[in-house]
Amino acid sequence: MQRIDLKNRTILITGSAGFIGSNLVMRLLRMQSPITIIGIDNLNEYYDVSIKKWRLAQIEKCVDEHSDSTYVFFKGDISDTEFVFEMFNKYKPNVVVNLAAQVGVRNSIINPDAYINSNLIGFYNILEACRHSYDGGKEGVQHLVYASSSSVYGKNKNVPYSIKDNVDNPVSLYAATKKSDELMAHAYSKLYNIPSTGLRFFTVYGPAGRPDMAYFSFTNKLVNGDNIKIFNYGNCERDFTYVDDVVEGVARVMQGAPDKIMGDDGLPIPPYAIYNIGNSHPENLLDFIQILQEELIAAGVLPLDYDFEIHKELVAMQSGDVSVTYADTSELERDYGFKPNTPLRKGLKLFAEWYKSYYNNT
Repeated sequence: MQRIDLKNRTILITGSAGFIGSNLVMRLLRMQSPITIIGIDNLNEYYDVSIKKWRLAQIEKCVDEHSDSTYVFFKGDISDTEFVFEMFNKYKPNVVVNLAAQVGVRNSIINPDAYINSNLIGFYNILEACRHSYDGGKEGVQHLVYASSSSVYGKNKNVPYSIKDNVDNPVSLYAATKKSDELMAHAYSKLYNIPSTGLRFFTVYGPAGRPDMAYFSFTNKLVNGDNIKIFNYGNCERDFTYVDDVVEGVARVMQGAPDKIMGDDGLPIPPYAIYNIGNSHPENLLDFIQILQEELIAAGVLPLDYDFEIHKELVAMQSGDVSVTYADTSELERDYGFKPNTPLRKGLKLFAEWYKSYYNNT
């Protein structure tokens, strides 16, 4: 493994106004100063843009506290080839973290174009820009880290999910695009010797998260007095992973690129790796809802006498969904000495407190 010191380096982070991206920017500013970070995000309207703008404001506060570092933000889309190459040519990043993507399993069923444009064409542009960063004998990109997803495991029967498992049977277009990203990255690693690492995230949650995720959307519905639909009649388990754990994993992986090694045929052995980042502790959906409601009451988001039972609706499994997610993180622990471990109750408590504060001040 090639160790990379991020200090005094230039890092390009796509999706930097996103949930994981914004937290990663702040983690690096706090822990890796001095550093130069170039942030890209298209600020699309898949969910409430005001939350993305709030995250960007938090980054600006963090920048003010770490004046020896530089953060520059650009609104742009990675599916725009000219824009991507302009960013690479101007800033010449040492490390690239591609978190920009169209997310959401259910939305991919009704809006497939967005997934093809962002997750396939956009990622192809990133790969091409990394490839050409070596033109003329330049050092180029030392490590490409990109977001994959636990969705690639589909209806895998082996638990916990291992990176050694076959993932050739996606059950949603979103999953198919993420598996395609892994395949494209492998091909580019082989052809152009680009060190790349894919990270399969497992149900990331926390303050200022995505409103389409269950914990956030359930909260919005309960606050509005609406019913929440509990799929598969509550017989689902999710490996909920707190955002700070995910970001810590990403930051560590960024600093350890797969080695460039030549094979016996004189051609590169792909400097390529995949890791799961999950809590390795799947929670039953009904237990998760019980903890969520307790923390929402404790934070004052909901009143003490709120009647949850009349707002719960048990329904059948929906298309594209799976009954369980469960990460085997043994490779992450072996190579980076890290295992996510934030308890669900602690994470939901922090979310509930943020929710109360945010919606009381907006």
